Amino acid sequence: MTLINQPDWAIEFYADAHGRCFVTEWIAGLPIREQAVVKRLLDLLQDFGLQLPTTYAKAIVGHRKLWELIAGDNRLFYFAFTGRTFVILHGFRKRGRKTPEREIAIAERRLVEFLDRVDKP
Repeated sequence: MTLINQPDWAIEFYADAHGRCFVTEWIAGLPIREQAVVKRLLDLLQDFGLQLPTTYAKAIVGHRKLWELIAGDNRLFYFAFTGRTFVILHGFRKRGRKTPEREIAIAERRLVEFLDRVDKP
């Protein structure tokens, strides 16, 4: 019998009420090498979940539930959802030392919208 290594966590990408997924569009617009780095980090997130080292992921201080996946200069905001699922909310290129508040605000807004839609069947 052959065992297939199944990831411990699922990855879901945020889509707005019209079904548009800005994160996957953003990733598709990256150069191929950067897309590969992002893909590899998403695989690591699936495999290691909340145990992913801070080299790759860190909590956003002062923002409930929000985490940042670090892919070189590129960042992905996400949160852990029920059923061992991570929801990827937003991606952007970090240009300075500090994460811009407007990027965090976009992720926070999408988080609230996502949870509102889940709560309202």
